Amino acid sequence: MKASKFIVILSLAAFLAACAENQSGQKQTLGTIIGAGLGALAGSQIGSGKGKLAAVAIGALGGAFAGGQLGKSLDDVDRMKAGETQQAVLDKNKDGQSSTWNNPNTGHSGRVTPTSTKKASSGEYCREYEHEITVDGRKEVVKGTACRQPDGSWRVIS
Repeated sequence: MKASKFIVILSLAAFLAACAENQSGQKQTLGTIIGAGLGALAGSQIGSGKGKLAAVAIGALGGAFAGGQLGKSLDDVDRMKAGETQQAVLDKNKDGQSSTWNNPNTGHSGRVTPTSTKKASSGEYCREYEHEITVDGRKEVVKGTACRQPDGSWRVIS
């Protein structure tokens, strides 16, 4: 992705995050940012030239809206269960082996699957993963990369 496209996407995500923060707090902000990023990524795979830039912008806006709505719906227990499951999966599961979480109070659930493991040039072990979250029957998939820290925890880097 060219630097100018990245700047547009980053600016848009920051703007949307600021709006979301005033409305419903951190969980919606996180959902908005993640959704904008995923939408922009999807949009970058479509078209070429000026049409590609428009697809990136439209993807970012659509993803930001969907992600913000999903993030607004997660409560503290949902986030705790999702985070604990993600840490455990990154620690113990083989690539392709999923684990799930469920909050019986809200009916929200998720599935985390590590997809690849690599050693970074810094010497850290990093894992790519997919985290599928289901809220009120709607599914969203977040793809990311996390690297193992010296204390054994995993830090999400993208």
